[in-house]
Amino acid sequence: MGPGPYAAMLLADMGADVIRIDRPGPVKGSPELYALARGRRSVAVDMKRPEGLDTLLDLVVSADVILEGFRPGVAERLGFGPDVCHGRNERLVYARMTGWGQEGPLAHMAGHDLNYLGLTGALTLLQRSTDTRPPSPPGFIADFGGGGLMMAFGIVSAVLEAQRSGRGQVIDAAMVDGVASLTTLIYAMTAQGRWHLDQPGTNFCDGGSPYYNTYETADGRYLAVAPIEPQFYAIMVEKLGLALETLPDRDDPSNWPALTELFAGIFRGETRDHWASLFDGTDACVTPILTFAEARSHPHNAARGTIVEEFNVIQPAPAPRLSRTPAAITQPPAVPGRESRDVLLDWGLSADRVEELIESGTVVDRAEQPAGR
Repeated sequence: MGPGPYAAMLLADMGADVIRIDRPGPVKGSPELYALARGRRSVAVDMKRPEGLDTLLDLVVSADVILEGFRPGVAERLGFGPDVCHGRNERLVYARMTGWGQEGPLAHMAGHDLNYLGLTGALTLLQRSTDTRPPSPPGFIADFGGGGLMMAFGIVSAVLEAQRSGRGQVIDAAMVDGVASLTTLIYAMTAQGRWHLDQPGTNFCDGGSPYYNTYETADGRYLAVAPIEPQFYAIMVEKLGLALETLPDRDDPSNWPALTELFAGIFRGETRDHWASLFDGTDACVTPILTFAEARSHPHNAARGTIVEEFNVIQPAPAPRLSRTPAAITQPPAVPGRESRDVLLDWGLSADRVEELIESGTVVDRAEQPAGR
């Protein structure tokens, strides 16, 4: 529900012609406001009919990629597994998005972001100490970082390879694998003796140190304080009115509790916006922690257009930014089946066949239907 559509959104933002195959049936909610589905068109196809499967396979002939997010084996049972699709298009990249992967003891189990974070050990990185309960972060670390981003990266890599070899391949993108990859730095620092793997809240950037932490301000708001490098730390200390030479050695973890308490007391003495103004433009790595509403209007985000309003929806702008072929939000989120006729014609099906599919109910075209039908 999340990582597959996110990968498709990223590709659509970059200019890919992405078609979503939806089920027929009543349209629920307000799909035109669901920003995750932006930039692509929808065809509503009844895959339970042989004609519906044939329609999908006809689209596969012209496609560079098919992206599916079913549990292992479901696409094969529905008649459009990798072998069938590669029989129609040898260059096709067949991208499979799952939580646990195509094989392994858990491959057929349901799961969500929190499960993948937990099984890889990544969730412990968000703990403040061993005696605190692991948090339940919103589902975007494993789903979108370990899933959607990894899928988009795999698709681009495989498409580039197919252009050279003339052959497609299958991508097994598992969120459990992707989120494990995101923890590579932790494994690297552990091997170097720079990270205590099973002692959360004792490391330099997991809330253990005074120089990579969050601090409350006088108005009950918070600051992100992250001057890891000594030269940046020195700037922060000077801005706080302290003399670096009089402070305990910050490189000695035994001094961290005292330094944290000292900084916490100082930051509690003024408002968040006071500190934000004081540190603005410096290399002290001290910034305000904003709400979503505040983030959009922050001068830096506003200047870059990081958060935009497109098609009546406030949403993040495409990223990253390309100089010659910039990404763009080209159209609103698709209503299932709204462009069925146009898409099938654009992708090479004859006008007579498209009309037959629509008249038979195999394909639903909502272009002329009232909202909600």
